[in-house]
Amino acid sequence: MEKIRKPSHAGSWYTDNPKELAEELDGWLRAAGLAKSSDVRGVIAPHAGYSYSGRAAAYAFGNIDPANITRIFLLGPSHHYYTPKCALSKATVYKTPIGDLPIDQEANEELKATGKFELMDLRVDEAEHSMEMHLPYLVKVFRGYPVKIVPILVGALSAENEAVYGRLLAKYVDDPTNFFSVSSDFCHWGSRFNYMHHDKKHGAIYKSIEALDKTGMDIIETGDPDAFKQYLLETDNTICGRHPISVFLHMLKNSSTKIKIRFLRYEQSSQCKSTRDSSVSYASAAAKVDS
Repeated sequence: MEKIRKPSHAGSWYTDNPKELAEELDGWLRAAGLAKSSDVRGVIAPHAGYSYSGRAAAYAFGNIDPANITRIFLLGPSHHYYTPKCALSKATVYKTPIGDLPIDQEANEELKATGKFELMDLRVDEAEHSMEMHLPYLVKVFRGYPVKIVPILVGALSAENEAVYGRLLAKYVDDPTNFFSVSSDFCHWGSRFNYMHHDKKHGAIYKSIEALDKTGMDIIETGDPDAFKQYLLETDNTICGRHPISVFLHMLKNSSTKIKIRFLRYEQSSQCKSTRDSSVSYASAAAKVDS
């Protein structure tokens, strides 16, 4: 029995016109001009509306060589639904305007059997945008290749639980047919986000935000989940995918395959110059086998 997750944000966060969407994604991927590499085993990419973050996201998805990959794990933060755990989808297929992605039921059952995951209601699934915003890019990049997805909604995890899920998922990193799409925006700055950190030594507010984000990105590149946790404690930087990123760092730390994260693009939705302004930052990274 097919259970469909509809593309609930199509028509608002991105166009629901298949031709326009395909052309838009193609254009951004071409403009990023990245070489495909079979060493790319994962990405960190933003999840805002495409008019804001679509171009930046191409710098993550443009690296992917789809040839040997058969399964994609999606890790996205939960914006509307509170859970202290990770949740799996009850859907059997995720639809997009340009093609559909079937859920890997076998992997889902395997994860369910650990007793560590809850199941999210279809309503919760469709309300969440963090993984949906990655889907059109994945459909585009993997067109013509038989790929299945494992969506994992990452809740408000404690540091201990980030490590638990990281260890549990680490074995999947060692299988080169698996790929990981980690969803996160970076600093949300302004009164509407209750975050107005400004280190004046960097000059204008937007420069201070960039310095703050870049420090975080540098720490993520070291692959050290504890250092990332410390950075978040010290700065309170409003990185909404902090938990998926932390789980991913623990996965890489606990796998036998050496994988290095490298950021390839950084953008801000606008340049904050006064306290009346607000912005969201977008950073795209590729996680590559480190030979």
